[in-house]
Amino acid sequence: MTTTTAAEFLTDTEREQVKQAIREAEHATSGEIRVHLDDRISEDPLDHAAFVFEELGMHRTRQRNGVLVYVSVADHRLAVLGDKGINAIVPKDFWKDVIALLRLHFAADKRAEGLSEAVRLVGEKLKAHFPHQQDDRNELSDDISIGQ
Repeated sequence: MTTTTAAEFLTDTEREQVKQAIREAEHATSGEIRVHLDDRISEDPLDHAAFVFEELGMHRTRQRNGVLVYVSVADHRLAVLGDKGINAIVPKDFWKDVIALLRLHFAADKRAEGLSEAVRLVGEKLKAHFPHQQDDRNELSDDISIGQ
């Protein structure tokens, strides 16, 4: 990751690519997926991701099955955080492979590809526990949020 600000991390075209991956992943699951980028953080990435999760209102989904893919750009720190509906039924290291996939792509400077692939993997993982329902609706924005 060579860019130092969250706003510069992805081009507009790359943001659209990631948003499309979110839409596609959510089509197979009732889970909701968000991506958030921050410039840098001083605390643990998982702790900060929990703060962002709350700030984005991700806990307001009907099945409590939202997932946040969190990136602190300048710090090269990552977290994947699922809501309590997910955490109640999955193993502790459920997101470990998503983090590994992100690190691999980011090391190759393939940011949009990494985020898109990570989102697809999250969707696949959610599909097993939270399949798409007929009455599903998009409960959270598919936009990539950017912090300070």
